Amino acid sequence: MPLPDKLEGLESAVARIPDGAVLLVGGFGVPGTPFTLLRELERQGQQQLTLIRNDANEPGTGIDRLLRSGQVRRLVTSHIGLNAHAIERMNEGSLDVEFCAQGILAERIRAGGAGIPAILTDVGLGTELAAGKTIVEVEGRPLVLEMALRADVALVHAATADPFGNLTYAATARNFNPPMAMAADRVVAETESLVALGDLSAENVETPGSFVDAVVPLSALTEDYGIVCR
Repeated sequence: MPLPDKLEGLESAVARIPDGAVLLVGGFGVPGTPFTLLRELERQGQQQLTLIRNDANEPGTGIDRLLRSGQVRRLVTSHIGLNAHAIERMNEGSLDVEFCAQGILAERIRAGGAGIPAILTDVGLGTELAAGKTIVEVEGRPLVLEMALRADVALVHAATADPFGNLTYAATARNFNPPMAMAADRVVAETESLVALGDLSAENVETPGSFVDAVVPLSALTEDYGIVCR
């Protein structure tokens, strides 16, 4: 039986995201951030979004475009220190921010993809990171109960994809994109390079196409990706 072709246009792929959706957004700073998908999401204007993302990007790029347009109500993240605008919105109360230690954020996403409802950790114990969270005792040791993270949609950026959605990533794009692609009901991957089915060797595939619902080939990379456009 032939594998399905998951190629989809940018507008159509993003239009499936409803108001109020919870989104996993890949990337580690610039690397691996799906800037084109985020720009289209800004253009379409979906509202009341919850974003799960390692960082808040820098002002004027990535998810900050959605923050500035008022489309985001909540952000689950490890830090926002590079984005003064995000800090301002948090301090004024117009953006709800949940901070999570970076490794625990990654593990909560991994747990969501693995079908594990929660994890136990001593990271953040006795600090504001654990405020309001359940503390359980295991063999006399207090641990923070951290709930797994899943989303309605994951937006990821791949270096290479085939039409079925097998993906590879470059460098630190591997930090969050692979686990996020396992922890969402729908996965949309933008890709720098599209190759024919069979051109990716199985040993190089980092996200199997069975996790991916839509592949959006990029016609060009904008300056957001760290490329000087001429």
